[in-house]
Amino acid sequence: MIKITVPATTANIGPGFDSLGVALNLYLTLNIYEVTDQWLVEHDYQEDMPQDETNSIVKTALSLVPDLPPHRIRVSSDIPLARGLGSSSSALLAGLAMAKALAHLNIDNEELLEHATALEGHPDNVAPALFGGGVSAYYDGSRVYHAPLHLPQNVNFVTFIPNYKLMTSDARKALPANLPFKTSTAASAISNTLIAALNVDDFNTARELIEKDLFHETARQHLVPELSTIRDIAHHLDIIGTYLSGAGPTIITVTPKKDTQQLIDALSAANLPGKILQLEPDFQGLSITTERRS
Repeated sequence: MIKITVPATTANIGPGFDSLGVALNLYLTLNIYEVTDQWLVEHDYQEDMPQDETNSIVKTALSLVPDLPPHRIRVSSDIPLARGLGSSSSALLAGLAMAKALAHLNIDNEELLEHATALEGHPDNVAPALFGGGVSAYYDGSRVYHAPLHLPQNVNFVTFIPNYKLMTSDARKALPANLPFKTSTAASAISNTLIAALNVDDFNTARELIEKDLFHETARQHLVPELSTIRDIAHHLDIIGTYLSGAGPTIITVTPKKDTQQLIDALSAANLPGKILQLEPDFQGLSITTERRS
């Protein structure tokens, strides 16, 4: 049996639109079993997911190796779908990794990243899911430039996952077609300074800049009304660092570990319709292991 594990991701981290991402400790797991006549996909999703070659994981694998022999596979995941935690990116990488493993492809992570980004369109989810930890990345349409994003050691990612979905395509429609030059310059400066602050462990500066995004949060605020509510609750506790994860609707507050339980208690008392999780960065990223079944 071949086992593939891919972590969830949170992208943007405030002003790092389509460029900053962090792998988190929720996982998609793909187990590959025996060769079969046709693709058989078993899964534990409540949604009506395809169980044959039309499944997105299989389709992604076949996009890399069209003549890949069919197998029985099982997919399990605790990454919620369409919530801004990289569920589609994790599935995409699982498909590419399956093709690599079954076809014994001699490709490294850099090539996997190029394939994944070309399919995804931007690298902010696939890069951290592949490498683990935090990643800053840029895609120019043919090449992915990336570097590790330094993360503070004494924080948790307090995560609120609403009960409703928000499709990335719908969230993209809310974005403006253009930004004024002055706004773009300021937005870029905020993102650059955030990365510099993280690099020297200046979390006091970084946590404020996380909340100063000018690229997308204002345009998407009406789609995720809990963002301002959670930010207000956190501010009341003097906790700064709340942002919209990816396209939403998940909301994350980068919280000092000493304040984590206090924030979780306050969010629980607010009775917002959703789930609250305490998450941490995953530093391993995608893994492929072969296990012998006894």
